Amino acid sequence: MTARLAQAKTPPLSLVMFGASGDLTARKLLPALASLADKGSLAGGTGLIGVARTKWSDDEFRDHCLKAVPDAKPAWAGFASRFRYVSGNYDDDATFERILEILAELDSPSGDGGTAGNRLFYLATIPALFGEVARGLARHGLNHPGPGGKFARLVIEKPFGRNLETAMALDETLHESFEENQIYRIDHYMGKETVQNVLALRFANSIFEPVWNRRYVGHVHVTVAESLGVEHRGSFYESAGALRDIVQNHVMQVLALTLMEPSATMDPTAIRDEKVKLLRSIMAPRADEVEKAVVRAQYLPGTIEGQAVPGYRNEDGVDPRSTTETFVAMRLTVDNWRWAGVPVFIRTGKRLAKRSTEVAMVFQRPPHLPFAGQLVRGLQPNALILRIQPDEGITLRFGAKVPGQDYRVGTVAMQFSYKEAFGGDPPEAYERLLLDAMTGDPTLFIRTDEVEQAWRLLEPIQEAFAEGYPHLSLYEAGSWGPLEAARLLEPDGYEWVNP
Repeated sequence: MTARLAQAKTPPLSLVMFGASGDLTARKLLPALASLADKGSLAGGTGLIGVARTKWSDDEFRDHCLKAVPDAKPAWAGFASRFRYVSGNYDDDATFERILEILAELDSPSGDGGTAGNRLFYLATIPALFGEVARGLARHGLNHPGPGGKFARLVIEKPFGRNLETAMALDETLHESFEENQIYRIDHYMGKETVQNVLALRFANSIFEPVWNRRYVGHVHVTVAESLGVEHRGSFYESAGALRDIVQNHVMQVLALTLMEPSATMDPTAIRDEKVKLLRSIMAPRADEVEKAVVRAQYLPGTIEGQAVPGYRNEDGVDPRSTTETFVAMRLTVDNWRWAGVPVFIRTGKRLAKRSTEVAMVFQRPPHLPFAGQLVRGLQPNALILRIQPDEGITLRFGAKVPGQDYRVGTVAMQFSYKEAFGGDPPEAYERLLLDAMTGDPTLFIRTDEVEQAWRLLEPIQEAFAEGYPHLSLYEAGSWGPLEAARLLEPDGYEWVNP
């Protein structure tokens, strides 16, 4: 993957960033773009147009871009001469008319060849503006390439709606202006090297694929744990909660890649087809099953890394009587030939013991152990653990004899680390996703039927939460969640695999 980033080259294009003065642009998008420039991945005539309400000149925007990436190499500064800025409202025709004028200037061939009429529009705005911006672009013909151009694409950030109804309404609005193959829905988790490596692990290794099924796998865990709280996003989180913020997108996407059937090729359509098939096979709890199969909880004050932290209801912007969940755990099943009868446990939460995203394939125990009881005390089931962040890598857990006179068997682990194996950290997710959007590779972006199926799965749970059940549990910040989450696994005789 790293080699691909170093070698790929974008076609000439203009990148138009709506929300250019915002936090996402400064923290993620500009550093990712600068890294691509430093690696020589950007065509010489690449242009960047920032669009926002902030009153900036072109020079002030260029200065903002350079300051956002203070450690960038000279190549980033070299592109700055082609950075332009438009200050205006997103519902004002004058804003789009000005964008049209600048695109025409950037398209014109010069010493670097110009942008050749190709456009990529990136909506780093609040979701409520997605439809409005898309309509404004279409109203001014910007949903089509410029003269001589080959593409006009629209990139939008999650969340893609708040439920099934609003997701479908958003898609209908976007499709009034852009074709589905022009729309790139971005979930930054899909840009992580370790998420993509799930496919390589499964389909490039004959030792894993034969056991990737119900005959050998006893249960599957997905954990998306954050040690941070809501920080300064309390008011946003009040309207989101863990189910909408993490489960509908990150968790479902990781689960789909982990459990899907092999695709015939690495063609984007083939891979996304298999992901949708898997999502359609997931059996989420019905409304009358939510009480037993789902846990929702909220963090109390506690201690993380030796520091006292407040409870959720004490965070800025949070209602002191809030019932918004900061933790969700649930039991799912997959109704297909490969995974029938294998329980899938997912959990996500804020203010947990450590930041970690992992997928654990926990294998069946041997049908018979010839060793006496004390000799295998503490022996854990074999497990293959995919560490997605922050310590990217893979752990294989198995049994081995403990040195000594007794034939005692204990659990040991073989570790693979991306950093040690390949040198340095994997590329940032946004770097990969920006490059793919520019080159027209939709593999890691979310298709409309994926979005809607994920919401369809969670709709009964959303309705149950709105009606106040299951009851809201509480957990201490710095723990691994409420006791109810552990009890969720007890009927199956399992326990969580904690990072």
